[in-house]
Amino acid sequence: MNNKIPIFNSMISAGFPSPADDYSEDCLDLNKFLIKQKDSTYFMKVEGDSMIDLGIFSGNILIVDRSIKDFNNKVVVAVLNGDFTVRTFVSKNNKIFLFPANKKLKPVEIIGSMDFEVWGVVTTVVNKF
Repeated sequence: MNNKIPIFNSMISAGFPSPADDYSEDCLDLNKFLIKQKDSTYFMKVEGDSMIDLGIFSGNILIVDRSIKDFNNKVVVAVLNGDFTVRTFVSKNNKIFLFPANKKLKPVEIIGSMDFEVWGVVTTVVNKF
C-alpha cells in the first residue's frame, strides 16, 4: 500500500488567493516528514488544557520522540508520580520546573521526593479541525 500523498510545490497564500499550479510534482510520505527516529517515536493523545497557549488542545495527537535527550526549554511528555503530563521542561539554577502553557495553571517544581521522568520530547502536534 502506498502511503504517499501528492504535495504541490507551490506555496499557499494565507492572504488573497493566487492562482495555484494545477499539478503536483512530488509525493509526501508523512512518516518520513514527521518522524526522525521510527524506533523511538510514539503517538499520544492529549487530554486537558494545560498547553492551550502553545496551540496544544485536548484531542490533539502528539508525536513524541524518546531518543531526544536535550529537552531543556522543550515541550516534553513527562511521568510525574505515575501520571503522564505534557509541559515545557525548564532547568534553571539547579532546579527543574514543568511549565504549563495556560495562564490559569502554575509551574511545578520537581523535588527529590517526586517520582519523575522525562518520557520523551514532543516534535509535532497534529491538530484535526
